[in-house]
This record gives sequence, structure tokens and C-alpha cells, in this order.
Amino acid sequence: MSARIIGMLAAEAPNPLLPKTPDLIWSSVVFAILLAVFWFKVLPSFKKNLDSRTEAIEGRLQAAEKAQAEAAAKTANIEAEQAAARTEGASIREAARAEGALIIAEMREQAAQEASRLTEQAKAQIEAERQSAIISLRSEVGALAVDLASSVVGASLKDDKNSNHMVEQFLAEIDSKAGKN
Repeated sequence: MSARIIGMLAAEAPNPLLPKTPDLIWSSVVFAILLAVFWFKVLPSFKKNLDSRTEAIEGRLQAAEKAQAEAAAKTANIEAEQAAARTEGASIREAARAEGALIIAEMREQAAQEASRLTEQAKAQIEAERQSAIISLRSEVGALAVDLASSVVGASLKDDKNSNHMVEQFLAEIDSKAGKN
């Protein structure tokens, strides 16, 4: 019995999930029309917009790559210039050091020559003062000898007591003259 009831119900009630044939045909016709309109009208404008966006993006990418390449070239150029500047600076510093060493050597040589000249000049001055002192001493000794001789001749030298007194007096005169000078 239940098989019969199910068979009857199946014959009488159509499947609610399946549309009827006229609905299927009209739906297919409308779908085909919409598909044709979409295919020939909407899709080309989408493709055109997508293509223009793609070209714009590719153009920007190429410009960015070009700018990046230029930046890299400029960076490399700047680095090369910096390296050249560093090298030049090092050579200038080295030349300055060498020139400074040469100047120091010249100054030392000049100082040595000046010191030698001053030493020779001082030696010559000392020798001249020595000669002057010798001449002065000779003249003083001569004057003292004359004074002594006149004192000796003026006094009698008969006894040792008198001669000793004369020598002591002479030495006292020399000391007093030396104290004045």
C-alpha cells in the first residue's frame, strides 16, 4: 500500500525543483539575449578599460624602472666622484705632509746655520774681549811696574824689613785698585 500511495503521489505532483518546459525555453532565450548584449557591448568596454589600465600600469612601471636605473647610475656616479675626491684628498694630504717635512728640514738647516753663525760670532767676540783684556792688563801691569820701580828707586832697599814693607805696600795698592774696578 505505501508503494501505491507513493506512486500516485508521484504521478500527480510534478517535481518542484524542475521548471516547466515553456519556462525553460523563455529563460534560455532571455539568457541568450543578455549574453549577446553582454558579449558585444559590455565586455568590449571592460576589455578597453582593462587594457588602458594595463598600459598605464606598464607605462608607470617602465617609467619607474627607468627612474630607478637613472638613480642607480647617478648613485654609482656620485660614489665614483666621492672615491675620486677621497683619493685626491689623500694625495693632497700626502703632498702637504711631504712639503711640511721639507719645510721643517729647511728650517732646521737654517736654524743650525744661524746657531753656527752665532757661535762663531760669540767666539770672535770672546776672543776680541780676551785680546782687549790682555792689552788692558799689560798696560796696567806696565803702569804698576813703573810705579813699583819709581817706589823702589825712591826708597832705599838696604834692609829686608824695608823691602818687605815695600812689597806689602805694593800689594795693598794693587788690591785697592782692583777693588775700585
